[in-house]
Amino acid sequence: MTDTQRQPTLADQLADKLQIAIVQGELRAGSKISEQDLAAHYGVSRGPLREALQKLERRRLVVRAPHIGARIARLTAEELNDLYQVRAELEAMACRLAATRISGHQLAQLHQLLERQQQVFNNQPGDYAVHDDIDFHLGIIHASGNQTLIHTLTDDLYHLLQMYRNQCSAGRRPTEALKQHRRILDALSDGDGELAALLMRRHIESGRANTEQVLRTQMEERLG
Repeated sequence: MTDTQRQPTLADQLADKLQIAIVQGELRAGSKISEQDLAAHYGVSRGPLREALQKLERRRLVVRAPHIGARIARLTAEELNDLYQVRAELEAMACRLAATRISGHQLAQLHQLLERQQQVFNNQPGDYAVHDDIDFHLGIIHASGNQTLIHTLTDDLYHLLQMYRNQCSAGRRPTEALKQHRRILDALSDGDGELAALLMRRHIESGRANTEQVLRTQMEERLG
């Protein structure tokens, strides 16, 4: 059996559950991890739990410090900037590739996604469909057809991105983000990869600046 065919172990399954709990804020950023409480909550022994936590350390969602123990990672503005710099370049590359590789079906799915986002916003002004927003980006990434790029973004970056987004959802500008998505999709529909890449960089930079502002405000409130 190859690695891609390997059945997920209990530790794998537990790591995925814990990752969802962290990303969605059920396990609060900066909070101390109690192995006893988590083992009881998920009905597992300490062995698989510790293996799962080690996996989350490698994903940078859990951190350990001497004399303190394991905690849920609390993201910093510096880490945010590092993440978004890499993300902007890789997603720009995804746009250039997708412009020549995206299928009619994939384009239609992205158009439907934007229509759903618009409906959510029309029904609840000020609300933002975070998962749909991420799905829009993932749709373009998968349309690039570059497996290395896909795995780098979806395996290594997007769980961190989702944690930032859920921690810093306040103050987002859904109307402007939707317009930016539409312009990116129009460029892809026209097969203009360079324009799509430029628009994607600007879009991600806008999101970075907004998220950083919210994150710094939250940090000031904690310290104040």
